[in-house]
Amino acid sequence: MHSGGSRLSQPLLLCSLPKSTPLKNLSLSLSSRDSTSLSSLFSYLCQQLISLLHHPDELLPLSSMEEHMFSLLRCCLLLVFIVAGYGRMEEKRVISLQKLELGQQRISQRCLPQKSRREKGATILEVKHHSSCFMTFSTAEDKHMNFIDADNARVSSIHFRVKNSGSRSTQMNPSEAQIPLTTGAKLQTLNYIVSIKLGGNEVTVIADTGSDLTWVQCQPCSSCYNQQDPIFNPAASQSYEPVLCNSPTCTSVQIATGISSFCGNDQSNCNYSLSYGDGSYTSGVLGWEQIDLAGTIIDGFVFGCGLSNHGLFGGASGLMGLGRTYLSLISQTMLQFGGIFSYCLPPTEYDSSGSLVLGGDPSIFKNTTPVSYTRMIMDSPESPFYFLNLTGISIGSVALDASEFYNGKVIIDSGTVITRLAPSMYKALRAEFLRQFSEYPAAPRFSILDTCFNLTGFREVSIPIMKFVFEGGVEVDVDVNGVFYYVKEDASQVCLALASLTYENEIGIIGNYQQKNLRVVYDTLGSRLGFAEETCGWI
Repeated sequence: MHSGGSRLSQPLLLCSLPKSTPLKNLSLSLSSRDSTSLSSLFSYLCQQLISLLHHPDELLPLSSMEEHMFSLLRCCLLLVFIVAGYGRMEEKRVISLQKLELGQQRISQRCLPQKSRREKGATILEVKHHSSCFMTFSTAEDKHMNFIDADNARVSSIHFRVKNSGSRSTQMNPSEAQIPLTTGAKLQTLNYIVSIKLGGNEVTVIADTGSDLTWVQCQPCSSCYNQQDPIFNPAASQSYEPVLCNSPTCTSVQIATGISSFCGNDQSNCNYSLSYGDGSYTSGVLGWEQIDLAGTIIDGFVFGCGLSNHGLFGGASGLMGLGRTYLSLISQTMLQFGGIFSYCLPPTEYDSSGSLVLGGDPSIFKNTTPVSYTRMIMDSPESPFYFLNLTGISIGSVALDASEFYNGKVIIDSGTVITRLAPSMYKALRAEFLRQFSEYPAAPRFSILDTCFNLTGFREVSIPIMKFVFEGGVEVDVDVNGVFYYVKEDASQVCLALASLTYENEIGIIGNYQQKNLRVVYDTLGSRLGFAEETCGWI
């Protein structure tokens, strides 16, 4: 902060001692930005005050003692306020733009997530960003515009499904499983992907907390998008069985989830059709199959065998449903994992991994702060989404006006990229961030991102700490990598990675960009969700 020196130097006039004082070493400058110097001066003055109280005759004549005691007390109290103020002003984090390597185009050494293991009964799957596999964009601007458009479609889909969800109608000793998480930008989506085995075949699927049905593309495919893995062939699997028409499973799928299920032309198979509200869809037949989650074998897993699929799935084989309903992978593995899963999302798109842990053993995590839990808000039982109560946001040391959070109900979602807030809430956040980041030049907006800066020429940037506060006083610091979205590779257009919703009554969404370097723990049986800071990587 350029104004820091002038603000701290003013108290020198108020903290002067009489010329007759025997005290030494008062040359420490209060204008110093070194908190150690300020603390040392405070400690020194307090020591002198104690000495004055215990041995007044050794230092000063009685006639001057009261004057010096008053001066020392004034200096000590002033320094308390200065040091406290210094701490508030320094609620920033520094990010090195050089280390981000913004101008470098890199190809990931290992495209798809392949690591997985069991540890202490847990299944751990490697998570990678979906963009780490292949890119087909002509320019960086095309890439980012594609991602933002896809994210907008995702948000529209969520709001569509929330609005229509109402019309859709013993002790366990869980083991844990870990699966590596990876980002997915090279598969043309900013979602996160994992690899599992279905019927003995490895498939790469998008991990999605906003969906319940797990599905993959299947042969014979009448209309399928391009994917990297071979398309699953149920006819070649000895463990595959179709779900029969009019069976309890076929009927309950529609009742519990709202997914359209019906009998095929042959009146034997249970067909399904699922639209995501943004033009994306999958349709095919429901089946039972064996899945392998890092050595944890689940027989009779209900999944969708997609014969006609279209949408924002990039080059992935399909989708892993981690939502709340009984059809999701979390519900179908309740006996194995107790309804608990967590993830830590990798902070960068390339050559970076995180983890998806199925099961609740916290000793597997590498968190640096304790897991703090907030209550899940129960919505429609047919809704797959996880709702929380956002009660506050702070920028630096400044808490936003509490009146903006009268309706703080939000969805936490692994598939949405950019966090969306109610207009009044976002307006307050934007204004305070601009106030604290005013020393950096502005840049034009980019699509929905309307708060942008030109950071060209800056080697390091001090970013105000952004903090979300959830019900129960659970405070979550947004990682410095999750504050800005880097549109231009030369840092000439760097935008705040949050956006405003159109209407106040729309549900806010906490996106995955603000979940980087956090261990996010979903305890579905306990109806609670936990946060802890963690440097995400393959654990």
